[in-house]
Parts: sequence; C-alpha cells; structure tokens
Amino acid sequence: MAQGRAEALGEIHARPHLPVGPDRAIIQLAFLTEGGSPVDHAVLCDLSRQRGIAAPARDAQHVIMDWGAGKLRWERHTEFSTYLWDCPAPKEFGAPISNHPFGDQFKAPGSFVSGVRIEVRRDGGDMETYLDQFDKVSVTVSDLPSTKATVITDFRQDGDGLTRILIVDRGMSDRVRGALCQRLIDIETYRTLATLGLALARSQSPDIRRMEDRLTAITSDMKREVRESADELLSQVTSLAAELEASAALSLYRFGASRAYYAIVRERIAALGETAAPGHETLGSFLDKRLGPAMRTCQSMEERQASLSRKLSRATTLIRSWIDVELERQNSALLKSMNRRVKLQLRLQQTVEGLSVAAISYYVVGLFSYLAKTAEHEWPTVSASLLTGLFVPVAIISTWLVVRSIRKHHTVDDEDVD
Repeated sequence: MAQGRAEALGEIHARPHLPVGPDRAIIQLAFLTEGGSPVDHAVLCDLSRQRGIAAPARDAQHVIMDWGAGKLRWERHTEFSTYLWDCPAPKEFGAPISNHPFGDQFKAPGSFVSGVRIEVRRDGGDMETYLDQFDKVSVTVSDLPSTKATVITDFRQDGDGLTRILIVDRGMSDRVRGALCQRLIDIETYRTLATLGLALARSQSPDIRRMEDRLTAITSDMKREVRESADELLSQVTSLAAELEASAALSLYRFGASRAYYAIVRERIAALGETAAPGHETLGSFLDKRLGPAMRTCQSMEERQASLSRKLSRATTLIRSWIDVELERQNSALLKSMNRRVKLQLRLQQTVEGLSVAAISYYVVGLFSYLAKTAEHEWPTVSASLLTGLFVPVAIISTWLVVRSIRKHHTVDDEDVD
C-alpha cells in the first residue's frame, strides 16, 4: 500500500515538460511495446553503452541522457514507449540532421507507431517560404495568441517517416516552448494511436455483417414457428453468440484505448488556444474533420456489437421459451402416465388385499378346525363342523380389520415422511 501511494503521489511529477530553448529541433519516435519492458530496457542498455554511461534501472519509467548537442529522453507508457531527442535546429527548415541516436545502430523495441519532427524558429523569416515547404492541400496554420507562436504542419511524413511541424517563436520562454512542443507531440502520437482502432473496426465489419444476416435468417425461421427445430436454432444462435463475444473481447481494449487517446488529442488541441490564420485551416479543425469520422466508425462498430448481442440474447430467450413449453408438455404427459400407473397399482393392491384376506382367513379357519375337532373328541356333544362354520365370518372380519389397521398405519407413516 505504501508503494502504491508513493507511485500515485509521484505520478503528477513523472513526466515534466522539459525546457526548450530557441531555434531547436525535436525528433520523437513512438513504438508499441509488444515485447514488454525487457525489450525497452535492452535498447536503453545498448544506448547507454554507446554513451559510456551506466544502464538505467529495470523499473525506470523515464530516462534522460546526454547525446551530442542535445538530450535523449525515454518514457514508458501503458502500451507504447517514446524516444525523444532535441538538438540545435539546422540552418534551413527541413534540412537533414546528423549525429542523432536513431541511426543504423538503433534497434527498434517494437512496432513503429509514429514519428514527429518539430522545429522551433524565431519569428523573422518569410512565412510564405515556410508554407511552400508544406503540402498546400492539407497545410494548417494556427496562431496561438496566448503562447506567442504560430504552428504550421500538413500532417504528412518526410523521407524519414516523420510528421513535420514548424513552430514560429514570437517571444516564448523556455518553459512555454517545452509545454507547447509536448502538446504537439502528444497530438501527433495519440491521434495515430487512436486510429489503430479504425483498422480493427474495418476488419470486423464483414464478420459483424455476416452474423447480422445469419441472425435475420434464424429469426425468419422462428417467425414461421418451426418449433420442431428449436434445438437446432438454439445451437445456431449460441454459436453466433460465442463468435460475437470472442470478437467483442478482441476489440474491447482497442476501442476503449482509441476513445481515451482521442479524448487526450481533443484536450491537447483545446489547450493550444488556437485561432485561424487568414486563408488557412487550423490544426484542430483539420483533425476534427479527419479523425472524428474514424472515431465514429469505431463507436459505430461497438454499438453494432452491443445491439447484435442484445438481439441474440432475445432470440435465445425466445427459443428457450419454446423448449421450456415443450418440456412442460412432455412433463405433463409423463405425470399423467405416472398417475395412471399409480391408479392401476392401487387397484392391484386392493385386489391383492382382498385375496390376502381370503387366503389368511382360509388358513386361520383351517387351524381352528383342528381345535374344534379336538374339542369334539373330548366332548362328543360338540360339533366340530358347526364350530368351524360359525368361526368362518369371525375369521374373515378379524383378518380384514387387521389388514385395514396395518394399511392405516402405513398411510400415517407416509404422511409423516412427507
């Protein structure tokens, strides 16, 4: 708990804006960390050996080291890491920069996400000369009155795969330059990460469409009340639901991350406080028109998945209700059959009881006849046949009463058990 509290308190100071001096160039590369932190640590160890310094700790979240005329800064994020290097700006905007750490000796720690090259130059140059080096179709010009700067970019990549951004400095302090550069870097990095969900949404669209068509066919069969095939329909709906859940689980993190990254982009754009330069589009409006539809596509795919999941759930419930009704009907028929069997068993039991009374009475009368014959032998005036005949109804009634008593006793025991 103490360690978690320390991390929580230190998080707001984990990535401070570094001061940036005038006439500087900044290059940042962002990579997905599919291999985890050990891969980044290996790259940092290799860079440290090149500079002849100690390797950073394995649990480090950010590292700063001197590199040539500038500094190399590494940061670890949730699913990506960034390598930023600042140096003096070349004499001309867009000119090649040498002695940077991202040459042939640099080993990328993962898939390349985005790269940005920012140049900060003092005001005084010809603005049209700067604009001529950008694509006239997509160039954006944003005046930042509160920051005393103008930002120019076309969001296109140069020969090194870097998005070029020019900051015209009209009297910013080092801290303000650093904060502005960080905002622009965040906009470029997070807008690229946000669009990763678009490719996933496009790849899943045919599968979702196929599942929607299949569900339509199943519900059409259900409308025709094909109850005898309810088990088969339930199997098909369950299979579709499992496929949809697998697809949704695959895209859950990516779509959620895209929303979060897009929110960061919008926050960074709002923090710029930009105003439109005459005859040009602002950075924010450019991204809103191009990044907004991509995010709405991701949102639409999430909504389609959720809607299809609800429809599959309702179809499953309906089919199960058919199956439950059929099971109730079968159970009712089974109970009726068992009831008939119980009645037959009761009649058979009553018949057996009657025969049992007759059989037991017969044996009791037989035993009594032996006693009567003994009495006739001792007392000749006594008739054994008469005594036996008189005893017959007594034996039958007594036997019947005994059997009835035993049956009542069993009935009481059954009620106590229930």
